[in-house]
Amino acid sequence: MDLKVTDTKKFHNGQEIPLVGLGVWKMRDEKEAIEAIQVAIESGYRAIDTAKVYENEEYVGQAIREAGIAREALTITSKLWNADHGYDETLRAFDTTLKKLQLDYLDLYLIHWPVLAYKDSWRAMERLYNEGLIKSIGVSNFHQHHLENIFTTANEKPVIDQIEIHPLLSQKPLKAYLESQDIVHEAWSPLAQGGELLTNQTLQRIADKYNITIPQVILRWHLNNGSVIIPKSVTPERICANIDLFGFDLAASDMAEIDALNKDERKGSDPDSEEFLARVWK
Repeated sequence: MDLKVTDTKKFHNGQEIPLVGLGVWKMRDEKEAIEAIQVAIESGYRAIDTAKVYENEEYVGQAIREAGIAREALTITSKLWNADHGYDETLRAFDTTLKKLQLDYLDLYLIHWPVLAYKDSWRAMERLYNEGLIKSIGVSNFHQHHLENIFTTANEKPVIDQIEIHPLLSQKPLKAYLESQDIVHEAWSPLAQGGELLTNQTLQRIADKYNITIPQVILRWHLNNGSVIIPKSVTPERICANIDLFGFDLAASDMAEIDALNKDERKGSDPDSEEFLARVWK
């Protein structure tokens, strides 16, 4: 598959998102976060993914202001947190996010989890989208039934669903559904939490074959499968390596071997699980 670092994925509303972005989850140290984002931009990243709950929106805003690159060249994403669901609550939460980022608009705003009054939240996001304060609106961690529920009242369809995807959780049925709805799928935690994949012998053999690293194998697998990815790192060498994915390709046989690692094994929460719902309603 012939891909370039400047390639993007087009949304059904005509907007676009870079194939590779920097995730900033857990970057709560100001200096560390700002330096990581600046290294990423210098390395060619043009998308930054944050969220209210990450508690670093201010750092993202500062980093991109100091990066010396035009605002319109960047795709900035943030997310609505669970405690802020509801129509008026969403409007207030978005206003706070925009002020923390010190931006005039967001490129992409997502519902972080499908909990509580998310249909009311979606109506508020549609208003913000129609007012031009958000270029695109989408969701995160939504299953098919959550999306179908939104469709019953929505005027705008989500452009993207940011979901847990990695070789241990390929999510093929959900990805097929998203593709049928012209909704982009974006992989959070694309390398899987916990580091289990980094010692996998199959992945190591494939990495040795191409003289690359296991993370690069996994990330290229994602790209070949049509996913947008947001790998997270604060280490400059890893930040650079995580976007250095375009000077090689994986053979069909390698892709099949990685596909075979799937166990339908989540490392994060399932929004339909009793454990997750208990935490939300607690």
